[in-house]
Amino acid sequence: MFGILLSALNVVLAFVVRSIIVKFVVFFGLFFITTEFVAVISTLLPSGTELSAALGGVPADVWYFLDLFNVSSGIPILLSAWVTRFVIRRIPVIG
Repeated sequence: MFGILLSALNVVLAFVVRSIIVKFVVFFGLFFITTEFVAVISTLLPSGTELSAALGGVPADVWYFLDLFNVSSGIPILLSAWVTRFVIRRIPVIG
């Protein structure tokens, strides 16, 4: 009877060590690397003030059509999508 209980305990411990603990360490490492990498990269990226200055010289007639197509909210969305794609592809453990 003692051998059966000891065998069951070994199976449970092997499952916990191989499955749960190892996966937790790997995924925590991936999470930590990703968050720190994004924090470092975000300081190197340009801010949006250059874009605002570039769009400041657009005449009112052109702004009508830009507002009609809602470009003022589309440009930041597009830029953030490009930056996110760039960051994800450059992280070696994810991309």
